Amino acid sequence: MTPDTQAASTDAPVLDIVKDRYAKGAQSVVPELCCPVDYDASLLEVLPDEIIERDYGCGDPSRFVREGEVVLDLGSGTGKICYMASQIVGAKGRVIGVDTTPEMLALAREHQGRVGDAIGWHNVDFKRGHIQDLALDHDQLETWLKEHPVADVTALENLEAEKARLRNESTMIADESVDVVLSNCVLNLVDSADKPRMFREIHRVLKRGGRAVISDIVSDEDVPLELQLNPELWSGCISGAMREDRFMDAFADAGLYGIEIAVYQEEPWAIVEGIEFRSMTVIAHKGKEGPCHDHNEAVIYKGPWKTVVDDDGHTLHRGQRMAVCRKTLGLYTTEPYAGQFVAVQPLTEVPDGDAPLFDCKQDAFRSPAETKFGAERADVAPGTSCSDPAEGTGACC
Repeated sequence: MTPDTQAASTDAPVLDIVKDRYAKGAQSVVPELCCPVDYDASLLEVLPDEIIERDYGCGDPSRFVREGEVVLDLGSGTGKICYMASQIVGAKGRVIGVDTTPEMLALAREHQGRVGDAIGWHNVDFKRGHIQDLALDHDQLETWLKEHPVADVTALENLEAEKARLRNESTMIADESVDVVLSNCVLNLVDSADKPRMFREIHRVLKRGGRAVISDIVSDEDVPLELQLNPELWSGCISGAMREDRFMDAFADAGLYGIEIAVYQEEPWAIVEGIEFRSMTVIAHKGKEGPCHDHNEAVIYKGPWKTVVDDDGHTLHRGQRMAVCRKTLGLYTTEPYAGQFVAVQPLTEVPDGDAPLFDCKQDAFRSPAETKFGAERADVAPGTSCSDPAEGTGACC
């Protein structure tokens, strides 16, 4: 195993160490748990000082939220990002915060009513659970445990059955229910062994066309095992940091695409044994799932690179008509690729029922004749299709 995929083994489980550190952070300010971030001051005006002071982050993913969206904040802490997002999405949007630390949740919920009144609407909900298991609501599970204490193996089996029932019948965050998943300096706190599952959960809860916007601490080199075994460094966002490139690869491994660095902190936040740790905000999208059908469509990559390769391994050559399936054409003409391609449609539409399967594992050029197959066109003299300069609408030349 590489250093950042190996699960850390400490005297106490990683989760317990993190919860203890952040429980203390909910009761008093712990400056070393965060790095400086410039938030939109106008969105902080309605928040009590203790929510602002005891929320620990390394970026501002809320700036990428849009009006009317359903937002999920992983590791919501005191609720600062949730309340900021609430103001952006408006009364028709919805914001859900998930955290595992009771003290943080208590602080966030304590001010829920008055902050909502100040904003003008109440669209924020806080849930207790693990961000690597977004199906299991720990508040519901705790209610069940009070009535069914675990004292023997049979009771333990009943507990596992109840957890499975809650995940299936009372899912905390449902499949494909969220427009945008946010997180602010929390993913690195999850045990390395659980990180792949966490990224899969992000993919699961996102709607098709949704996106993840994650601010986190990353490292420029692998974090050695001796640092991973340091509980103080783990809860301080050091030991669990993923290497920059592997952090981005984790989104792709979970099935997301269009992964890009939105914000990169040039000066390191911390340096430990020569390893640089800094904040990075990454955006990734969901929506490339599904069958591929050939509608005789193509795209022309505009440049400036001579060739580029997308997350599915398609190689696109600048200025060349590349054959694509209908699904891929849709991806290339929306964010984050919009504006980089010219979409080439066939002159004769290929109905859905007539479109054969398209082999997306093969790169192929699309002959101009293909897009014109079955259509006859009269010759057009130069300039005929250009607008009339006399009408003030310009001309070709």
